[in-house]
Amino acid sequence: MIDKRIGRRIKECRERLGLTQEQFAEKTGLTPNYISTLERGASFPRCEKLILIINALETNADAIFCDVLEHSTDYQASILSRQLEALPPQEQKRILEMVELMIRQASNWK
Repeated sequence: MIDKRIGRRIKECRERLGLTQEQFAEKTGLTPNYISTLERGASFPRCEKLILIINALETNADAIFCDVLEHSTDYQASILSRQLEALPPQEQKRILEMVELMIRQASNWK
């Protein structure tokens, strides 16, 4: 299960760079078949290859592991913050009001 989420993140990061599996394989020195296997979650890379992949994706480990690690909320919050900043001011305000309401509700439930 974890391998599928990590594979999906690897694929998302690769696609964000605009690379095909073949181009990414060439960039990393790995095979396109191996990249495909990782992205499907059918395999998980050893440490050395994982570091190579993350560096080639021009990202950090949080981007790959953010939905499988319990303590990666800082990374997720920073991504949401950047996405929020890209929206028109009225949309930002609407979303922030919703988040504030949800935080108040969560605080009252404890």
